[in-house]
Amino acid sequence: MEEQFILRVPPSVAERIERLLNDPSSSSEDKSLDLSFSEDGRTGTFVIGNDRFSASLLDLPTVVESYKTYDDNVLIKTADIGQMIMVREEGDSVPEAVEYRHGLTPPMRDARRRRFRREPDLNPEVVRRVEKDLQNIMAGGTAENIGVEMAEPEEYGEETARNASKKVVATPAAKPDVPETGTVGGEPDGSDSDESDDSI
Repeated sequence: MEEQFILRVPPSVAERIERLLNDPSSSSEDKSLDLSFSEDGRTGTFVIGNDRFSASLLDLPTVVESYKTYDDNVLIKTADIGQMIMVREEGDSVPEAVEYRHGLTPPMRDARRRRFRREPDLNPEVVRRVEKDLQNIMAGGTAENIGVEMAEPEEYGEETARNASKKVVATPAAKPDVPETGTVGGEPDGSDSDESDDSI
């Protein structure tokens, strides 16, 4: 499979890129395209011609599949896309989080909040303790800080246990007087009669 990402640019930049892709022989000043990232790998600069734009690498809330076709009939999956490079103009706000809140289409607006449940709030100390106990148990030891509680059987529980040990024998219910299947009014079914049609 290929490695792919989505490049989201402002409309003015999109027109320039489309012009460059459709007519590469033109003597346009937009011939040079460059994308470079800083050391953190999340922020960078997008250059087209002499113009520089700031860019951010964002994780999408869902995985997007991409396909290609050679004959407009058969689709071949080429990649799972999980990241998007967002190019911003001056004055646009910088994304606060690493993960993009929205999907690519209008129904996926604010997808992270509307379509996925919240991650549970876990105490890191409890997680460390449980992890340590699991490692001890897997190594053949026992878990630490375990409280064992012995429960005495209650009267109600003893009574139901005694009743469960008794055998109950069910008597079959008497059958009601119902004519046998295939008979109407006590007469046999007409399929064995001499008047059957053999022409079929």
